[in-house]
Amino acid sequence: MDGDFDVIVVGGGHNGLVAAAYLAKAGLKVCVCEAREVVGGAAVSEHPFGPQYTVTSLSYVVSLLPQDLVTDLNLKEHGYHVYPQGPYFAPRREGGYLSLPEDPKERHAKIAEFSARDADAYEEWDAWLSQLGGLLGPLLERIPPKLGSRRPMDLVRQAGLLKQLRGIDTRAAVDITRIMTDSIADLIEERFESEALRGLLAVSGCIGTWAGPRSAGTAYVMLHHHIGDIGDGNTGAWGFPRGGMGGVTQALARSARQFGATIRTASRVARINVDNGRAIGVTLDNGDELRAATTITTAHPRVTFTDLIDAGELPDDFLADINRWKTRSGTVKINLAVDKLPTFTSHPEFDPWVHGGTIVLAESLDDIENAYQQAVSGKPAEFPFADVCIPSVFDDSLAPEGHHVVSMFTQWVPHTWASEPDAEGLSDYANRAVARMEAIAPGFTDSIIDFQVIGPHEMETEYGLVGGNIFHGELTPGQLFHARPAAGFADLRTPLKGLYQAGSSTHGGGGVTGIPGRNVVRQILADRRRPWRR
Repeated sequence: MDGDFDVIVVGGGHNGLVAAAYLAKAGLKVCVCEAREVVGGAAVSEHPFGPQYTVTSLSYVVSLLPQDLVTDLNLKEHGYHVYPQGPYFAPRREGGYLSLPEDPKERHAKIAEFSARDADAYEEWDAWLSQLGGLLGPLLERIPPKLGSRRPMDLVRQAGLLKQLRGIDTRAAVDITRIMTDSIADLIEERFESEALRGLLAVSGCIGTWAGPRSAGTAYVMLHHHIGDIGDGNTGAWGFPRGGMGGVTQALARSARQFGATIRTASRVARINVDNGRAIGVTLDNGDELRAATTITTAHPRVTFTDLIDAGELPDDFLADINRWKTRSGTVKINLAVDKLPTFTSHPEFDPWVHGGTIVLAESLDDIENAYQQAVSGKPAEFPFADVCIPSVFDDSLAPEGHHVVSMFTQWVPHTWASEPDAEGLSDYANRAVARMEAIAPGFTDSIIDFQVIGPHEMETEYGLVGGNIFHGELTPGQLFHARPAAGFADLRTPLKGLYQAGSSTHGGGGVTGIPGRNVVRQILADRRRPWRR
């Protein structure tokens, strides 16, 4: 054996680094094995346009990373800093724009330009979502109990869940049921009448999801994006980390190292070693063998349980759950370097809370639904919708003076492009997305110095996102809480003793939350204290 550790972590994404930092802080000898040359996973900053431009390749904003986690791991001392993102800004092709400023009076006035009724209804909508977020948000940080189990300790955990839900009254119970099962269209069409507001609100139910706004379950995706905050106490707030999303994971890596963890990059795990039903360490693709009593995998569950472990080591029903795990996508990330900020026809003057906000390219709910249906039929969207961000408006470390980096998170192309890429089709699709920006900001195309297009195939082969799914698995009702990612194993354990899971496919994942990484530490330390529970 080339090395002995208390814990080996497979994958140096944000969850793996969170777990490594907490475990090292607890005094354990920890080694992180990351396949790529740099840590970060999907939360990584890179330099595709040269060293003077720093681009957040995939994940592009932070919200759900708990503030007590930031404090526990001293992340601010390691360079973690978040600039609050501006509000939604949705420019219209025919002129005008809809925006949702933080100030309630300003927001009411902006919405009233499209519908006075919607302006009144929005305040009630916002308060309703905040209430539901307050009820369901704490569940993200709770290790799910094994619902249906009759074992004494599992029954205790089930009772604990009921205790936590005691604040839910009959009305809230119905509202939660609807938010978990309805489409985002079901919720917003009964409350709002203007196409502009319907389109803007529908986006958050579809981001990163193989589902259109009329698909069941997208209401929860919207709430998932509404829960977190960046430390200012405002739920649903998002921000740009300094240095891009790699600034988050680099701060986590520095924290883990300071606490004593070892981080090995360019160290791809070829196999998780198993002996008599117990994980005993890993073998790297260069032949190195690392031994540990505990192994944590943060890789996609398909990678972990079908590529890194022999199928004969795992129960058939567990493997069936993993093979049925839905992990489709259809998203395309377009990163650009530009020599000037876009000038919007509807808002030509510079405004940091416009240019530094979430620029939504979506005319209506049906506009988004049509894009999805085209991809379902096997064709890339003719009129892609996009979430556009320009983090360099606030962060001057990302681009030379006067220049900027633009992030366009767009949807959809056929999800089959993850395994059967279409380079020409992807290029044409990206050009149509850029043309959509050009339509509301003339001159944008001429400002482009360089660009990068990352489709589902690149997401899978280069970043380990099977199917190109940024959540490691769709956020549908059948893949949440106690069902994430397999029946009986939402508690971050696996069928193999000593092997735990903590990727985005586990409960609390979906976005840069760090919650699975922290929860798995709680589970591991509890099991170490009470070995009989293993």
